[in-house]
Amino acid sequence: MTKYIFVTGGVTSSLGKGIISASLAKLLQSRGYRVTIQKFDPYINIDPGTLNPYEHGECYVTEDGAETDLDLGHYERFLNTPTSKANNITTGRIYQNVINKEREGAFLGKTVQVVPHITDEIKRNFRILGESGDYDIVITELGGTVGDIESLPYIEAVRQFRWEIGSGNSLVIHLTLVPFLAAAGELKTKPTQHSVKMLLEYGIQPDILVCRTEHHLNADIRKKIALFCNVNINAVIESIDASTIYDVPLLMLKEQLDKTVLTKLKLPHKTEPVLDNWKDFLGRLKNPTADVRIALVGKYVELPDAYKSITEAFIHAGAAKECKVRVEYIPSESLTPENAIDKLKGMHGVLVAPGFGERGFEGKIQAIRYVRENNIPFFGICLGMQCAVVEFGRNVLGLENANSTEMNPETAHPVIGMMEDQKTITNKGGTMRLGAYACELKKGSKAATIYGKTSISERHRHRYEFNNEYLKQYETAGMLPSGINPENGLVEIVELKNHPFFVGSQFHPELKSTVANPHPLFINFVAASLAYARKK
Repeated sequence: MTKYIFVTGGVTSSLGKGIISASLAKLLQSRGYRVTIQKFDPYINIDPGTLNPYEHGECYVTEDGAETDLDLGHYERFLNTPTSKANNITTGRIYQNVINKEREGAFLGKTVQVVPHITDEIKRNFRILGESGDYDIVITELGGTVGDIESLPYIEAVRQFRWEIGSGNSLVIHLTLVPFLAAAGELKTKPTQHSVKMLLEYGIQPDILVCRTEHHLNADIRKKIALFCNVNINAVIESIDASTIYDVPLLMLKEQLDKTVLTKLKLPHKTEPVLDNWKDFLGRLKNPTADVRIALVGKYVELPDAYKSITEAFIHAGAAKECKVRVEYIPSESLTPENAIDKLKGMHGVLVAPGFGERGFEGKIQAIRYVRENNIPFFGICLGMQCAVVEFGRNVLGLENANSTEMNPETAHPVIGMMEDQKTITNKGGTMRLGAYACELKKGSKAATIYGKTSISERHRHRYEFNNEYLKQYETAGMLPSGINPENGLVEIVELKNHPFFVGSQFHPELKSTVANPHPLFINFVAASLAYARKK
């Protein structure tokens, strides 16, 4: 029978439930268990696809085209296994499913209520992955903080679910904060006690407490927390601040979180965790032999979480090259023809980030012109690739005011245009070109050399494409469409022939970069930036 672990949070948000969930899953996976993680978010949006990145960080896209929470990116990067739309559920989706059933008459005239109808739908979603037969353990992270009004139905659903499946088949891990009060010079356990008491009011006794802290928990603090929160002392787990999220699995191993979980779930300990590759990755990450500065030009740079997968892909690629990648965030709105050289001076590579809308578009164009003309390594992702096409059209092909129809629907030279099947769509949510699509790489191209093969699959999230009416002009002038979708002929990758590294991808390669498999495009971009730095 599949075992279920629920991870809740208390005291404050942003304590790192996603990282703790991913770290525990990594440890259990390294012991030979088949593990997956799902995230239940309490907001009423159907998915984060229509949310501003400042609201919720980046929108992570799965292989099957689901727009999901950025925590799913952590799950994939740690476990090296793909997630799906079943791994991320929101309150909006729960209510939408229940309301659709009500409209169909599925409730036989009953009054539809939070209990039992909403909680039943939540429990049904708890079970979906567990009943697939693919997993021994399902970890479910509940978004929000215990006590939030929107989290209540999830907590109640967990209480009911645990009662239904019986003892020994599930456990609750509660993540809390043990703050250090500088004035008193000591750690305080009271917030944790209150948080657990609130959970108890809702009928749930946590089995394990993971305590986020800036200072080590001594034996007395652990004993006090265990006593007042009614847990075993070995179930009080210290989660101290780490220099990198990739340290956390080893910190949790030291705290024996995985052993405690297996004991409580009555599961055999199998083998000891095999983490040699993970430790090797950390060794290279922490002992770089070189240093590169890469500019990330985007419109949401005030919130680094808006580009989480990109920055993590740089960490993976940097470790692969034993190189410290220093990402410098540059707001695209701040770039002008006059200041682009000053702002980008000293950079060894420039990545122009994805995004939507006109704000910052012209700044990205200026950045690309500078790196193209000065042979600085360039990598454009999605809108970044489209900007490269527009810049080349304007400044090399002489197509005056060439543009994307997203920015100027009336442009005389729409070198980037909306896909035909997108033109009739009015709803914004979940209607873009989403998920994994095939791509054929031209033999002898830089892209084919980088991937080491000619057939690839990558994830997408966009509405606008390269306009194939201009294809011949671009090829003749030196911008090669080196990756093509075999089904519809759409351009997936462009590259410049006579440039050390100038690659733009319509897809999002950062979404497939993991600790175990750093993405080849990022590895080669970092290598090109390193070569440029050494020449300087």
